[in-house]
Amino acid sequence: MDWSHWIPREIAALCFIRQDDQLLLIRKKRGLGAGKINAPGGRLEPGETAHEAAIRETQEEVGVLPLGLEKRGELHFQFLDGYSLHCTVFIANGFTGTVIETDEADPFWCDLQAIPYHEMWADDILWLPLIIAGKNFRGYFEFDHERMLSQRVDCIE
Repeated sequence: MDWSHWIPREIAALCFIRQDDQLLLIRKKRGLGAGKINAPGGRLEPGETAHEAAIRETQEEVGVLPLGLEKRGELHFQFLDGYSLHCTVFIANGFTGTVIETDEADPFWCDLQAIPYHEMWADDILWLPLIIAGKNFRGYFEFDHERMLSQRVDCIE
């Protein structure tokens, strides 16, 4: 796959919230990846930045305002059916509010040593440990539905 001229169909953001040795994760209830475990997030609205979308989506999906967001990575997904997605990944070091379940997401706190990668997208195990370690990355992935066909993850400064 030649990523140099790649243009995504959609743009999204993810927001992991870390509290001590735990991450706030969700079981996604609908849309792309329904049933899988992920972080709050979703597509950007017109005129919105990835940072703004990460905050909005986290508030909509789990009811809290993430604090101290740091951009940690970029995900590039190409699916064989033609769908493509660019996603900016953030980590927050705090939040205000009370975590709630919504129509979009069933949230839960997970110990960093017990992340259920077997219930997540296949690429997550390649880059989420980098975020937890405080590193930045760019990831490039090709999928056929939920099956990962190719992958590349680059650590960046």
